[in-house]
Amino acid sequence: MRQSLVRQHPFAISGGGSPGPLRVKADFRRCAAGQETRRAGSGVVVLARQLVEFGRTIRFSHSLFALPFALGTALLAEPPCPDGWSMALLVACMVAARTAAMGMNRVADVLLDARNPRTVGWSIPAGRLSRRTALALTILSGAAFIGLAWLFAVLRENVWPGLLAPAFLVVLFGYSWTKRVTVLTHWFLGLCLGLSPVGVWIALRAELDLLPILIGAGVLFWTAGFDILYAFQDVEVDRRDGLHSVPARLGLRAARWVSRGSHLATVIFLAGAVLCGSGYGRTAVVGEASGFALEVIALMLLIQHIRLRRADAERLAAAFFPMNVAVSMIWLAGVVVDMVAGPGVRLLP
Repeated sequence: MRQSLVRQHPFAISGGGSPGPLRVKADFRRCAAGQETRRAGSGVVVLARQLVEFGRTIRFSHSLFALPFALGTALLAEPPCPDGWSMALLVACMVAARTAAMGMNRVADVLLDARNPRTVGWSIPAGRLSRRTALALTILSGAAFIGLAWLFAVLRENVWPGLLAPAFLVVLFGYSWTKRVTVLTHWFLGLCLGLSPVGVWIALRAELDLLPILIGAGVLFWTAGFDILYAFQDVEVDRRDGLHSVPARLGLRAARWVSRGSHLATVIFLAGAVLCGSGYGRTAVVGEASGFALEVIALMLLIQHIRLRRADAERLAAAFFPMNVAVSMIWLAGVVVDMVAGPGVRLLP
């Protein structure tokens, strides 16, 4: 009985006797190695969970807002399509830049998110993702964007993407603080997305042109218009916290009209892009398909604002993602058809 109560040494040898020094060292090393393996394994699991939470935080699926406009601009810059490596590098740059921008936005807004009933359950305010980890991944994504931009110097002997990437990143990071100082925050967000067609054109052609500027302006006002509508959900919170959204400052009725005006500007600028790309003073790269796509986009925006008159903020937010992804995808589809059929081919009798 007494012997059974004696705590056994972890390295004891069954059958009595004392383990030799070499045996003890070997067993100790195996035990230490096992502890390190378990610690490393748990560390990998924690890191994987943090990466998953970071992916949820930045809403990777929302890359579909600006990416189709960027890809469409790439087709227009080098019709019918740039080489595969260039397209892959463009997509990688877009994803890295957007990841950095959204990461910074969530890090900068963590205290505001914690005070907002709609966002208090998000990863950082809820404690599922540490602010330090989010900041580290944000900085890593920004560095990746700059590094990837410099690869155009190797792939296409074009140094402009690498030189301009830090300035682009400053604009992307700066958006996170604009809502604290100006009601123009919606259009600053639009600028962040609208820079993507311009950046794509510079990366592929090492020059600036009116066509990507018009497309980028269309994206700018389109983004501002739907961001104003999205802000309807947080009117009371924005007023309480002193944030400068259009609905909080001007009221819902006036905000609707501002959003309508912004979307009207979208149609005007994209119409200018269609006219510019259809051969007005240049070789035609845009055809009937892009023009038809613009008509569908204009109709969709009109329907969105008609629905808004009878929809509450919650229903509007539910429709926010599919409606606006459809706008960008329709534009890309029109450009793709023009590249396949040729800009001079008439699609309708």
